[in-house]
Amino acid sequence: MPQRAHSHPLSPRLAPLLAACWLALLPSAHAEKADRNKPMNIEADALRHDELQQTSVFTGHVVMTKGSIVLRGARLEVRQGADGYQHGVVTAEAGKRAFFRQKRDTAPGTPDEFVEGEAERIEYDGQADLVRLIRQGELRRYRAGTLSDELTGARIVYNNATDIFTVEGGAPNAAKGSASHAGSPPNGRVRAVLSPKEAVPAAPVNNPSTPALRPSSELGGGKR
Repeated sequence: MPQRAHSHPLSPRLAPLLAACWLALLPSAHAEKADRNKPMNIEADALRHDELQQTSVFTGHVVMTKGSIVLRGARLEVRQGADGYQHGVVTAEAGKRAFFRQKRDTAPGTPDEFVEGEAERIEYDGQADLVRLIRQGELRRYRAGTLSDELTGARIVYNNATDIFTVEGGAPNAAKGSASHAGSPPNGRVRAVLSPKEAVPAAPVNNPSTPALRPSSELGGGKR
C-alpha cells in the first residue's frame, strides 16, 4: 500500500492547479484513446427507443461498456447525433451513486492503471471525449490494483483526449437532501489525496578515471 500524503481541503479556484499537479504524477499513462471508436454495448431491465429523436432510454441495473469504459447506474439515456457521435447520461437510484471506470495506457513493463469515478449523475460526451461526474463526485486512480490518488468535489470533468482533470467545489449546503458519502467534501470544497511518486533508482555510472580491479588467485593479492 503506497503511503499517502496528508489531505487538505482546497479552494475551487485552485482546481486547475490541482489538475496540473495530478497530471504531473502520470507522465507515462494516458487514457485509452481507442475507446471513443469502440461500439457501445448496453444491458438493462427495460429499453425505450425513439427512432425519430434518435434516443434510447435504458432502465433497471444498467451496465454500459465501450472499450475499456464501464458505466453503471439505474437509468441511462443515450443520444446519437447526426455526426454519429454517442452521448450518454447515467443517473443513480435515490441515495446511491452511478459508477465509471476506464483503463489507462501505460508504458511497457509498468503496472496497469485504472481511473474510477462515482457521482449521482455521470455524463459521457463521445464527440468531446469527456466524462463529467456531477454531484457527490469522486475520482480515484489505481496502480497495480492499489489506490494511489483520490479527488472529491461537486463537479469533476475528465478529458480523455487531453488527460486533463478539473474539479469544482460547491456551496456548503449543496449536499442537503442528497445521500451522504464518506468521500464527499462536507464543506463544499475540493479535496485531494495524492500519493508521492516512487523514486526510480539511478543506474550506476562508470568512472573512467577509476582503475579497474584485477582478480587475484593468491590470498593477499600475491607478492609485494
